[in-house]
Amino acid sequence: MENSLSIAVIGGGAAGVMAAIRAAENGAQVTLFEKMPRIGRKLSITGKGRCNLTNTADIAEVVKNIPGNGKFLFSALKKFSPVDTVNFFENLGVKTKIERGGRIFPASDNAGEVIDALLRRLAILGVDVRTNSSVKEIVAENKKIRGVLVGGKVFSADAVILATGGSSYPATGSTGDGFKFARRLGHTVTEILPALVPLEVEEDFVKDLQGLSLKNVRVKLLADGKKIAELFGEMLFTHFGVSGPIILTLSRTAAKLLAEEKFVELEINLKPALTPEQLDARILRDFDKFKRKSIKNALVELLPSKLIPVVLDLSYLPEEKRVDEITQAQRRRLAEILRGLPLTITKTRPIDEAIVTAGGVSTKEINPKTMESKIISGLYIVGEVADVDGFTGGFNLQAAWSMGNAAGIAATQ
Repeated sequence: MENSLSIAVIGGGAAGVMAAIRAAENGAQVTLFEKMPRIGRKLSITGKGRCNLTNTADIAEVVKNIPGNGKFLFSALKKFSPVDTVNFFENLGVKTKIERGGRIFPASDNAGEVIDALLRRLAILGVDVRTNSSVKEIVAENKKIRGVLVGGKVFSADAVILATGGSSYPATGSTGDGFKFARRLGHTVTEILPALVPLEVEEDFVKDLQGLSLKNVRVKLLADGKKIAELFGEMLFTHFGVSGPIILTLSRTAAKLLAEEKFVELEINLKPALTPEQLDARILRDFDKFKRKSIKNALVELLPSKLIPVVLDLSYLPEEKRVDEITQAQRRRLAEILRGLPLTITKTRPIDEAIVTAGGVSTKEINPKTMESKIISGLYIVGEVADVDGFTGGFNLQAAWSMGNAAGIAATQ
């Protein structure tokens, strides 16, 4: 199928590549501009280099896992669901597998395989992929697309698909260019904040806990003393604060609360499987077992060794105090810390360390069925440059595939 339409895609990430493929499949002449030396730089680092393609979740569940305007994606997800994503990649020769939490990865555990498959498809379709090509401006006249400015020349196009990414991971090429282009064309760009980003804390003791990973803990996020969110799972201590899956998921909310100048805290329940009564019984059992020992030696079966001095300090218990000298009130304080180890969040790590950007071109100004701008005819806005962001687990990539699919098809009709 051929048509005479010329389409320029700005950005060779997930959304841009999918849009280019769909537009070319519909017969358009497609040119993909990527300012980095190779497409898919961010794809190559997602899922710790394994590329978490999507998730087994149904459409409603995907939307729930995209707190940043997930409902906007209903139409795009119906046209291209997680099942469609898996089929798309299987047809490109990329076998997939399912892991915990419904995460879907290439069976090879290699993001490079995904990028190579996309490159092959682009080549077969005759897409003109121009790497090391930085677009300087989107050219429009009378609210209609005319082309893009590249290397001092205007490249004429009937449609432009803006897929430049957000501001996270600038080394991959996502340096916020798309926000500037969109603003100049009259679009509203909502506040840009880091999402899926580690958090920095006030407490110095985290330096002593650096590298300690905790599984099966429950973390509560509070603002001005009020519980805002709570998650169960895995987290990690770093030299500056905390990271790991549940922290990254909570970070989007934490970033917004910090921007509102709230007092933001975390409480870590180290023993969420135990009720207060069961925890007290467990502590008493350990105390009885180690009754002639110091408190620090009596907690070796209850806590990782790195955590013991921290927990005791927060419980106002001297490490050398003997177990048989500990009062009921002191034991109660110890249990309180075990069920709610407090951390004060001072800030997020910088946006260039965030996996995803929250904020972007307002979804109110984008047609949810086609991804076309409601302001500039022939401009399509996809991926992270739009105000859409999700949790970890393949949801951000699914959003990118679905948006790219919708735009690529619509741009040719």
